[in-house]
Amino acid sequence: MISNVGFVLRNIFSKRSLQNFKEVNGLNMYGWITILSFIYLFPVAVFVEGSQWVAGYHKALGTIGNPNTFYLWVLISGIFYHLYNQSSYQALDDISPLTFSVGNTMKRVVVIIASVLAFRNPVRPLNALGSAIAIFGTFLYSQATVKKPKKEAVEKKD
Repeated sequence: MISNVGFVLRNIFSKRSLQNFKEVNGLNMYGWITILSFIYLFPVAVFVEGSQWVAGYHKALGTIGNPNTFYLWVLISGIFYHLYNQSSYQALDDISPLTFSVGNTMKRVVVIIASVLAFRNPVRPLNALGSAIAIFGTFLYSQATVKKPKKEAVEKKD
């Protein structure tokens, strides 16, 4: 829930910034946010988790086995995450933050459903309830944004 609120606030403030600063497009905005986030959060990450990095690195290598495979997976994961965020900011240029957030919520539901089907992950009642609420909220949003013909336009056709 906290991450959803954080993503929504990021989308709203990013869209507002894109509207206020016409010379900055979605890709530039994403670049600036990435750089500033790194500057702010790297010291926090070192302080909170820095002592566990070496042990986590060795555990990951032990789990995967081949260091080259580990590095390749990290590289591919980073590339796809970057492309995902880059395309998100390009989309945010063209749609409202609310539409973007609803789409992002549905994307999460699709990922959950795909993981249940593909990996046979068990579904707890709370997970099912959360997915159902997200799907229902998306349905309500789609119903609220459907443009209904005005009565005057319908009467003119008659």
